[in-house]
Amino acid sequence: MNDQTMYHDIQCRYFKKPGPRNTQAVMETVSKRAKELSVKKILVATCSGRTAFEALEVLGSDFNIIAVTHVTGFQKPNLQELSEETRRELESKGIAILTCQHAFGGIGRAIRNKLSTYQIDEIIAFTLRSFGHGTKVAIELALMAADAGLIRTGGDEDVISIGGTGKGADTALLLQPANSFHFFDLKVKEILCKPAVF
Repeated sequence: MNDQTMYHDIQCRYFKKPGPRNTQAVMETVSKRAKELSVKKILVATCSGRTAFEALEVLGSDFNIIAVTHVTGFQKPNLQELSEETRRELESKGIAILTCQHAFGGIGRAIRNKLSTYQIDEIIAFTLRSFGHGTKVAIELALMAADAGLIRTGGDEDVISIGGTGKGADTALLLQPANSFHFFDLKVKEILCKPAVF
C-alpha cells in the first residue's frame, strides 16, 4: 500500500464449516500472508501437538512457531494433554511450547464454577465467540504469549495467531499483541480466515 492509497485489498478465506477439516487451508493462508508481510512469529493452539506438527509441515523453518497448549488439569485433574514425548519432539524441531492459564478462563472460571456467576474475562470470551470460537482462541493466545515474554508488545512486531473450533485450526488473525493487563491495546489488524458458519 503506497501513501496515496487509502486502503488495501487482501483475500480472506471464509470456511463453510468450522473445525479441523480446514487446518491445511489455514496453514497455507498463513504461510502466504506471513511471507508477504515478513511476519516471523506464528502462534498456534494445540492440545495433542497435532496442529503444531501440521503448522511445521506447511510453514517449515522460515517462521518461529509457538505452540500454546491447555493448562494441566483442563480436561481432567492432573492431566496434561500434550505428552512429554510429543513436547520433546516439537521442541527438538524448534517449536516453542507455552503452557499457562487461559487469559479468559482462570480465576473468573473458578468463580463461575463455585458461585454460578460470570466474571468479566468470561464475558469477553463469550463476546469474542460471536466471531467464532477460533477468533476467541487466537486473541487469547496472543495475550498468553505476550505475558510469557514470547512475543513483543507495543507495536514492535505483529504476529499471526491460529485458533480453532474443537480440534485443528479454522481461524487465523494478524494481530498487534498486548499483555493481558493491557488487553484493550491488542489490535486485530487482519482476519486471514475464519468459518462463516459456526
